[in-house]
Order: sequence, then C-alpha cells, then structure tokens
Amino acid sequence: MMYLLNGKEYPCPIELAVSVFAGRWKISIICQLLQGKKRYGELKKNITGVNHKMLAEQLRELEEAGIVKREVYPVVPPKVEYELTELGKGLGPVIDYLREWGEHFQTDATGESLSTANGS
Repeated sequence: MMYLLNGKEYPCPIELAVSVFAGRWKISIICQLLQGKKRYGELKKNITGVNHKMLAEQLRELEEAGIVKREVYPVVPPKVEYELTELGKGLGPVIDYLREWGEHFQTDATGESLSTANGS
C-alpha cells in the first residue's frame, strides 16, 4: 500500500509521518503551538535562529499537511494567528515521547544525564 501526502507517495506510514516533521524548524513550531495559539512574531521570537523565510515556508508546509491552521483577522494592521488543528494536537504524545527518547538517548550515548551534560 502506498501513502500519499501533497502529491508525493510513501511506501511506509512511518516515512509519511517523518516527512511531516522533515525540516529544521517544524518540531520547534509544533512544540510552540502545543502551548496554544501564537502570532507569527511570537513564533519568530520564541524559536531562536529561525529566519523569516524559513519560518514562513515551514508554517506553510505544516498548513498544507493539515497540521497547522492559519487564521487571518480582518483588522488593520493585519493580525494572523497560528494554531494546531485537531490532527496537529494529536502530535502532543508523539512530541512528548520524542523528548523522553532524546533524553534517554543522551544518557545512554554519553553516560551522563541530560542535566549533568548541560551543567545543571
């Protein structure tokens, strides 16, 4: 069975799922939006190192995948908010598990806990 997303076929549902996260800033964006609605400027400020072009591009890709919803308010100056769709909110447990796995991996790879490795 083939899985399809935005015109691209994936032979495995895991590859399809990982393609949603593919991109330097997508997991950071999702983590921010798991905390609630955010305006573009808030996302830009909270995600260290992301530039305007990449943030806009990755938000658009997440929107096309049905993970993020963009709401434009009819006001001047323009107000745009981003939030996770119901599908996107379902990523909460996945993100939590990835965080736990990353901490476990850090411990196993270095022999130190994450807090020790960070000097905490």
